[in-house]
Amino acid sequence: MNVHGVAIIRRSGLSKIAVSFSKSSRSLPILISIYSSIVVTVIATHRSGTVRLVDAIPFPTKGDLPLQDHTGRGVPNKYSERNFFLDVLSSTSGKREAKAYLSRFKPPSPQSNNRLTSEHKKIRIIEKDHISGVNLGGLFLPARAVDESPVFSQDAAPRTFVDISSEPLHVALVSVKSPQLIDNQTLQGIGLTLSQLAKLGLGCIVVVDLQDEQRQEISSEQPLLWRTNAIEQADRIVSAIERQSGQGARRLDSVIGISAMKVDFTPIVKVRGDVRILHRNLLLAPLRRGVVPVVVPVGYTSLDQKAVAVSANDVMLALTRELAGIVRRFTPEEEPAQLMQSIRTAQREISLDRIIILDQLGGIPSTSSMRESHIFINLEQEYEGIRDELLRLKDSHKTKTQVEVAHRASTLSTSKISNIVSEFVDGETDRLPSINLSIDNHLNSLQLVRDALAILPPSSSALLTTPQEAANSSGHSSLSKMPGVGTRPFRNPLIHNLLTDKPIFSSSLPRTRLSSSTNSTQNPSTPATFIKRGMSLTFLPDPRIEAWKPPTPLSLPLQLSDARIDLTRLVHLIEDSFGRLLDVQRYMARISQNLAGIIIAGSYEGAAILTWEVPPNLPSSVIPGTPAYAARMVPYLDKFAVLKRSQGAGGVADIVFSAMVRDCFPKGVVWRSRRDNPVNKWYFERAKGTWKIPVKEQGAQGWTMFWTTEDVDGDRFDDYKGVCRSVETSWADGKKLLD
Repeated sequence: MNVHGVAIIRRSGLSKIAVSFSKSSRSLPILISIYSSIVVTVIATHRSGTVRLVDAIPFPTKGDLPLQDHTGRGVPNKYSERNFFLDVLSSTSGKREAKAYLSRFKPPSPQSNNRLTSEHKKIRIIEKDHISGVNLGGLFLPARAVDESPVFSQDAAPRTFVDISSEPLHVALVSVKSPQLIDNQTLQGIGLTLSQLAKLGLGCIVVVDLQDEQRQEISSEQPLLWRTNAIEQADRIVSAIERQSGQGARRLDSVIGISAMKVDFTPIVKVRGDVRILHRNLLLAPLRRGVVPVVVPVGYTSLDQKAVAVSANDVMLALTRELAGIVRRFTPEEEPAQLMQSIRTAQREISLDRIIILDQLGGIPSTSSMRESHIFINLEQEYEGIRDELLRLKDSHKTKTQVEVAHRASTLSTSKISNIVSEFVDGETDRLPSINLSIDNHLNSLQLVRDALAILPPSSSALLTTPQEAANSSGHSSLSKMPGVGTRPFRNPLIHNLLTDKPIFSSSLPRTRLSSSTNSTQNPSTPATFIKRGMSLTFLPDPRIEAWKPPTPLSLPLQLSDARIDLTRLVHLIEDSFGRLLDVQRYMARISQNLAGIIIAGSYEGAAILTWEVPPNLPSSVIPGTPAYAARMVPYLDKFAVLKRSQGAGGVADIVFSAMVRDCFPKGVVWRSRRDNPVNKWYFERAKGTWKIPVKEQGAQGWTMFWTTEDVDGDRFDDYKGVCRSVETSWADGKKLLD
């Protein structure tokens, strides 16, 4: 069953839930709107395209235990549906994300029987003639006695139906790494999450990854054991899904083929490979019935049909190519037009939206520590840097361990404790391979995601998280009974990402704010890593080559008229974001001598213009052109703009803001905003400090000042305050409002 409308209203501790069910379980588009802390409303689209809510029924309790049928498969009941509602409610961010979700997972519109429609057209024509004023009696109208007489018919009456095949099937590829290390309870939690994703309209294909480097033929003893283990783990995953989902799962171990033609070159975009999918329908048929295919990484050679162990990453790429519709086997007799039509049909048939990797190691580690992960990765801008960071981290661990081992070994050997030396050296050197293997595993996952997203549309994304985080939900939480756990509901990263197309935590949040805004059920030190192909960033000038510095009398500051800047598109971006007309000439004149730099996201989807501002009322001892004068100049965020169509989606604002505080002004930047600006909540979360500037005379609106600088006090605070008070606006619409 599927939910078409939900409303949870909390008043005086009383919880009620309004539910409407339908038999269709292919898609469940849900619109979530949090209007206040009291009322939470969930609205879903009805099959006819309308939106409705129904009468309230009592909210189910834990006494309603999950049921199973005689096959062991899960049967939906009040308790399981309650957990589903809670997971959905706790995973939403707001109305904008919910609308974006509905636009992506829009259900198919109903269609009527053609014959019935033509009959209705005839009747409408007859009625139109009758209304025209000519009295024809009942000559052309249907005979009432005939119409109302009983008719013997074995066919069902024509009715409105939904053509499911006309809509793309939304799919996620899920790689479960080292399932032999996952306990049964966690595996069942993963099965519950996958079944919930199916209810939300996202079908899943699971690939078993034993992380075994053996790729020999299965005729020898060890690969045969490897194949047996892979099938055993696939059956565990199938069993876990069937216990939580009424549709169940199916193990597939004969869909992978190994081509005899080897690819001798390594293209940037891997549109070809040795591994391919043999039977596309074996994947799509279960998916259309709501069944989860579980693929065993065993392939069969095209020449002699020998079973061969295949890398799970190669299987993931083969599935990506197949589902993306770029692999098409054709015959020489096939016409080019027919071939193109079949390729387009295959591409419209499937929408591969997510690449999900469940790994015990979690997300991609950041450069500072293996215990902290990147929250969001913009591949276009960050891939090369993160890969180099991981390689340097690997080398540093290797060097550090070797130095420690050599030093400790020499100390112990001088004390003539040879046996202790041997044990210590063996123990320390054993740590090195495990660290190197972990980093290599992260590098392989990053490379897999990059290769897969390069084939898919820009809207597709990837998510890397731990099996424990993917298994946690309102009903299956391995941490819910731990002491110190607060009442804040856990947000499942997979469900949250599907509903919002964002990570659980914003990537532009400071690490200190991130740790203080979470509870013990979600450890901010190991968050999931959300990855998109993203967009390129243009820095003018490039701070990675030379740091942004205050202008000097001999320097030539950047101008907005620079040939590298499309001024027309930049002005359109600012005016579209602020909803106001910019006085371009006045604005260019104001920042002509103090422009620090500009950050441009993608094709002018977002931008940040930063300046060096001179504080008013500087003492006379601070002479322009001196180091003391440059030290008092304030790095100021003058314009921060995102196109309206990109606001709240794609992470454009997070990408630009993170680049600004990380690459351009790592020591801090200051900016101002109207007190009633709706974006202020977003600013408050990312600022190190804020201050409301008192409202001036004549009823002018006041400013709120924000900064990312550490320990702002004394002269620096006065400089910030003076700049935010004195910067002139440059709007041409004549409004009195501050920008």
